[in-house]
Parts: sequence; C-alpha cells; structure tokens
Amino acid sequence: MTDLDVAEYRATPPAGPAASQAPRKPRRPRRSFSWRAPLLFLGPFVVLFAALNIAPIVYAFVSSLFTVKRSGLGLTAPTQEFDPFANYANAFGDPDFVASLGRVALFGVVQVPVMLGLALVLALLIDSKSARGKGFFRLSSFLPYAIPGVSAALVWSFMYSTTSSPINHILEPLGIQLPFFDDGTVLWSVANIVTWSWTGYNMIIIYAALQSIPAEVLEAAKLDGASAFRTAWSVKIPMVRSAIILTAVFSIIGSAQLYNEPTVLQPISGGSVSSTFTPIMSAQAAVGAGNYPYAAAQSVILAVIVGVISFVFFRLTSKGDKA
Repeated sequence: MTDLDVAEYRATPPAGPAASQAPRKPRRPRRSFSWRAPLLFLGPFVVLFAALNIAPIVYAFVSSLFTVKRSGLGLTAPTQEFDPFANYANAFGDPDFVASLGRVALFGVVQVPVMLGLALVLALLIDSKSARGKGFFRLSSFLPYAIPGVSAALVWSFMYSTTSSPINHILEPLGIQLPFFDDGTVLWSVANIVTWSWTGYNMIIIYAALQSIPAEVLEAAKLDGASAFRTAWSVKIPMVRSAIILTAVFSIIGSAQLYNEPTVLQPISGGSVSSTFTPIMSAQAAVGAGNYPYAAAQSVILAVIVGVISFVFFRLTSKGDKA
C-alpha cells in the first residue's frame, strides 16, 4: 500500500454501524425551578396581606352598598337592602361628617408643613459639622415618637386641663390663661400633640437622607465659597427632596387618620371635641349606633379622598424632580 492509498483510506469515512453513530452533543443541564423559592417566601406575606388588608377593604366597600332598614318600633332585627348610593348620599348630606372632613383638611394644611419644617431644621442642625452632642439631640428629638400616642395624649390632657394645667398655673401671675379647649383653639391643641409626637420620626428620616449625601459634593460647595446656610439651601435640601416628599405623603395619610388624640381629649374638652370631630370618629359613632354600612361608606369616602390627594401630590412633586 502506497502513501497515496493510506491517505485515501484515512480520508474515507468508515462504513457500517459505526458510520451511523454521529458524535453526540453534550446535554444541557436542566434548569432548576428557581422561582419556587421566592414564592415560598412571599406566600405567607401575600396571604396575610390579602387577609388583613385587601379583604377588609373589599368587605367595607361591599357593605357600603347596603342600607339598614328597621321596621315597626325597632323591636325586630334590622334588615339590609341593596342600595348602592344611599349611604354615600347620606354621608355627603351629613353636616357633621362634612365638617369633620373640612376640619381634618385644615389640620393637614397647617400642621403638616409646620411639623416637616421643624423636622427639616432639626435634621440640618444635627447634620452640621459644628453641632455638639448629636447623639443626645437625636435621642431627645426621637423620644416623643417612642411614647405611645394614647400615653402622649394623656400627658398633654393634664397639661391642657382647665383646673390643674401647669402651663396656665405658670402664666397665672401674668394674668394669662390659654384657652386650650375653646372651639377656635382645640384643633391646634390637638395639632400641638401630633407635632410633638411625630417631628422626631420625620427628622430621623430626613437626617438619614442627609447622611447619604456624598462628601465630595459638600466639599465642592465648600471650595466654591458657599456658606453653611447656602450649602444647606442649595445642596442639602434639594438632595433630600425624595425623603421630604416621603414624609409629606405619610403625614397627609396620618392627618386623615387622626383619632387617638381627640378621643383622649374628648372627656375633658367640655364639648369642643365632639364624637364626630374627625371622619374616623364619625365612622366610629355610626358603628356605635349599629349602622355598619353607613360607617363603611364614610371610611370609603375618606380612603378615596386621601388616595387622590396623595397621588396628585406625588405626581406634582415627581414632575418637579423630572424638570
């Protein structure tokens, strides 16, 4: 066999069964179902969230579509009839409920900016490099938030008491008596308690945002000759805008849920804090009267108003960020 024959033999593919067996490609490993693990962790949260949040909202909305009917002298059990607009019409026609909505709106318009302004100033002061005792001021500012709302309201009810108020006792030699529970001032007495309790909470959120500002940005402002006030106004505040917006939305929602403070002050207010002082108190009064569908309708109205206001506020502030 010559060299040419050997070359032809090597180039010719083998015939027979061996030729039919092509080389196999390596099998790809099967993909593991990695999505099962997140579902296992999210499952309990989703179930609890749906049971404790979504289901009550749906139940309240469905209940608001029925009206309570009583027959005879009221000795028989009341019945419920489907009337989807009756409770909502009664709510908007109820002067006490409408007044409670206006009262809470006025409360939010005045109290929220004042509280957030104080929180921002405190956060900027503590963030200042020249500040001393930062730990003490952070703790003392946050401490009122750590006190339960009902306990704080009880303490302030003693401070507002018409007979034993230490504030009026101190001011008595000067001939000054502060009318904490007059019809024109009781709302601001409540606002003072809320501001005292929640300023520290908002301050901590804004202070945490201030701490995340890169040091290079502040150093550049210092090299440009910016004063401390100019740095705070032109650099720090714009860079913590998202934190301020977050606290504002939370505060708006909290204002709509005003309940603990006026409820605690009601027994000693002399009638200036009524059972329908806030929308939630009005809904609670309807529950006490056994009119659950009407209370549900009031709750739905309040939820829709707060949701719309929060959404509009968020959209307006988001446009400002994009601009």
